[in-house]
Amino acid sequence: MAPAPRPLVMLAAGGTGGHLFPAEALAGVLAARGIDVDLVTDSRAARYAGHFPARRLHVLPAETVRGRSPVALARTALTLGMGFLKGYRLMRAMRPAVVVGFGGYPTVPPILAAHYAGFPTVIHEANAVMGRANTLLASRVTAIASGYPDICAGKPALAGKAQHTGNPVRPTVIAAASVPFAPLTPGGPIDLLVTGGSQGARVMSEVVPAGVETLDPSLRGRLRLVQQARPEDVEAVRALYARLGVRAEVEPFFADLPARMANAHLVISRSGAMTVAELGLIGRPSILVPLPGALDQDQLANATALANAGGAVLMPQSHFTPDSFAELVARLAGAPGRLEAMAAAARAMGRANAAERLAALVLAIGKIDV
Repeated sequence: MAPAPRPLVMLAAGGTGGHLFPAEALAGVLAARGIDVDLVTDSRAARYAGHFPARRLHVLPAETVRGRSPVALARTALTLGMGFLKGYRLMRAMRPAVVVGFGGYPTVPPILAAHYAGFPTVIHEANAVMGRANTLLASRVTAIASGYPDICAGKPALAGKAQHTGNPVRPTVIAAASVPFAPLTPGGPIDLLVTGGSQGARVMSEVVPAGVETLDPSLRGRLRLVQQARPEDVEAVRALYARLGVRAEVEPFFADLPARMANAHLVISRSGAMTVAELGLIGRPSILVPLPGALDQDQLANATALANAGGAVLMPQSHFTPDSFAELVARLAGAPGRLEAMAAAARAMGRANAAERLAALVLAIGKIDV
């Protein structure tokens, strides 16, 4: 007798690392339990998904809403419609046990296609507020997993199918979480990690080096900086630190960013959902500068949650100047006990078993017995 076919879970994720990383973490847990995992994504994310632990990669047309003009909206609708039709044929051919989406418009065609083809669906919302794509899908899916509690509060129809799982993180983050926070020592080095997200951020290159220059020389001499910068900013940032005599590594990308975070006394960063999840799990103090102008204000909500818990200082970009940054760093460097308390508060927000909790929900919704 031929063995029964292995159950298939299809993961829909695209766009940025903030969507792909939790999908990657879930894929690892499911694969370890003998479940086939396929990734459905868009052409942009497919370029970065070569290491994704999936049996097969499926690319569907997708487009983000980037403007309000009739032409832009029509183009987006046409692309998403093509993605839905191709996705519907894909779902009928693959017959997955369940399809899981991780937010962003690349997940809209496969999740809608799975819904109308009659297959169970789950969406995961990583942010403290639900994004536009997940809001569009929420009423149609079987279950909603969330990185933060109560994101469906006040919406009974959604709250009844919502479950707080936390944000799944990669194994490298779990490994980094075992490194204890090293308190500052009098006159000892101060390790700063500066990161602007998966693509770097111009504002970090403009503000942080200029702020470091205004620090008292005795404090500046204690700094050891690791800074992620856009490729076009790297040489200028390196040159400024070299002129100041500051020990600094400046690169467009660090493959071992979780380990770098674990070695930091203070992290200066944007506040994307996965960055905040990693700060919580590893337990490091941070200065968070939310991306301004976002329609959903998701980064502001994420930063506010961690700041309210005592694990971070929220600094709106309008207040993020060289002088204000330098003043804050000097104040924190002079209060080692506060940095330790912030580290502990951040760690209290972390959820190390989020991938397992999400996997349990997916297995239950897909009626998969392993």
